[in-house]
Amino acid sequence: MEEIYLAGGCLWGVQEFLRHLPGVFQTEAGRANGTQLDTQEGDYDGYVECVKTVFDSNLVTVGELMAYLFEIIDPYSLNQQGNDVGEKYRTGVYSLNSNHLKQASDWIAQRPDSAKILVEVRPLTHYLRSDEAHQNRLTRCPDENCHLPKELLHKYKK
Repeated sequence: MEEIYLAGGCLWGVQEFLRHLPGVFQTEAGRANGTQLDTQEGDYDGYVECVKTVFDSNLVTVGELMAYLFEIIDPYSLNQQGNDVGEKYRTGVYSLNSNHLKQASDWIAQRPDSAKILVEVRPLTHYLRSDEAHQNRLTRCPDENCHLPKELLHKYKK
């Protein structure tokens, strides 16, 4: 199993979408590349809302995960997805595995619109699990507001 951290705006919808993908075995809502040691501490510290995604690379590749991510994001938007605005809602791909980052960068580079894409591809420097209230939020509370339509959230649900 491998881990990659995907950001696509509000993590509730991103987690709900990713958890149903083939080859994905576990997801966890969290924060990447901030500096705080706990989710209850003070002000915004530069983190991005993300979903830790545990996957089997024999069943789904990083390139395929990128294609799935691009189904639910506006890759040309800076710090905004839907009505969620702010630096923590930027889009990105983060990993401790440099090969994951190369595959993600190569996937973006091969697109004809690559010069306009604003999706970060960066090493994971810090990860913090979100509070329990945010874990699988849309599974537990399906009527909560989400920037993604339900039919897209569950496109791959079996």
